[in-house]
Amino acid sequence: MKGGCFITLEGVEGCGKSTQLQHLKRFLEDRGVPVVLTREPGGTAISEAIRNLLLDPANTAMASETELLLYAAARAQHVSERIVPALLAGNFVLCDRFSDSTTAYQGYGRGLPLPTLASLHKIATQGCDPNLTLLLDLPAAQGLERARHRGRSDRIESEALAFHERVREGFLQIAAHSPKRITIIDAGQPEAAVAAAVCACVAPLLDGWTT
Repeated sequence: MKGGCFITLEGVEGCGKSTQLQHLKRFLEDRGVPVVLTREPGGTAISEAIRNLLLDPANTAMASETELLLYAAARAQHVSERIVPALLAGNFVLCDRFSDSTTAYQGYGRGLPLPTLASLHKIATQGCDPNLTLLLDLPAAQGLERARHRGRSDRIESEALAFHERVREGFLQIAAHSPKRITIIDAGQPEAAVAAAVCACVAPLLDGWTT
């Protein structure tokens, strides 16, 4: 059986991850590649229940440490129940956010200690790291404007601009420290141009899949 591949898309709110994942899914399926599309927090019944807690705007009293542990719990279940089985079955797993988001949001955004986050990542991911991460980079203000046009803001989207600017800087710092895994793509381009760039990054991973 052909081995699976784990690809994550990251970025600030409104950067277009969900849209680009759909483009990438079609690109892969058109080439005969089996694809599993998932998201974080979420991807399983338990993880989706945790997602509802995390994003509910009513939960304004949630402590940063609680938030961090809930994300880790959702990820641990997601990895165990969905991601690892899909990879072992030979699928390309496309995930909307993963541990880099926790580092950016709870580390750089909330100011929680990065070594603590790194320890939690090891537990939650069980050593399951992405083969490739695509960071859709966009100024935080522009991303929030896009996100808020979609309708009611969730608890994270409702944070102040300064928080989201720290998150963006966090993503860029993470990318700078992992240049072999993370590719930065300008998400301010037209949708088709971003899709072309995303697919061009993934294409080299398809050796042995296409006919």
